[in-house]
Amino acid sequence: SGLKHDFFLQAKVEPLARLIAERGLAAHPAGVRALDVGCGVGALHPYVRPLFSSLDGCDISAESVARAREENPWGAYKDYHAPALPYADGAFDLAFAVCVAHHVPPQQWAGFFAEMRRVVRPGGAVCVIEHNPFNPLTRLAVLRCPFDEDAVLISRGKAGRLLRAAGLREIDGRHFLLLPFANPVARRAEGWFSRLPLGAQYVCSGRV
Repeated sequence: SGLKHDFFLQAKVEPLARLIAERGLAAHPAGVRALDVGCGVGALHPYVRPLFSSLDGCDISAESVARAREENPWGAYKDYHAPALPYADGAFDLAFAVCVAHHVPPQQWAGFFAEMRRVVRPGGAVCVIEHNPFNPLTRLAVLRCPFDEDAVLISRGKAGRLLRAAGLREIDGRHFLLLPFANPVARRAEGWFSRLPLGAQYVCSGRV
């Protein structure tokens, strides 16, 4: 697309902010305690920091976690060995995973979603942001990316079914990044088509 990586990081702020508002998570007296599962080097965290009262991140790469901790000293980070997340039951209001599930082997998807649900309190939410496999430009980008060599793209419908199978309810999903522009007109137009599988990525969530 020729767009800088920052554009794609910033594009994820609005879907997460909408989810927090629509799920009523901000009404919690202590604010929103969030966990980013598969956080990598924490590149997204400076952009989403204002949304949360606290933000934890975990990743199976100890090197990535060390860099995330260095660049975001205000966050709390842990490396872990899959599949179990290193947190107590119900520790968070929101657990989210951004472009992580397509790196998880399909036979482990059910356990991955179940673990995210386990660490979220009753009334909280679990959310995944993923590539839309029905968008041809997305498929091309994934094909050309060496980091995505092992990727198995997961559709919004499949993500919703996995969330439901993990025990979540009120499943909702929307697509975004239909237009590669940051201006308000483009964002408004994108919202009109968010229920259709057109955007390059989607957000899918459920309530615990």
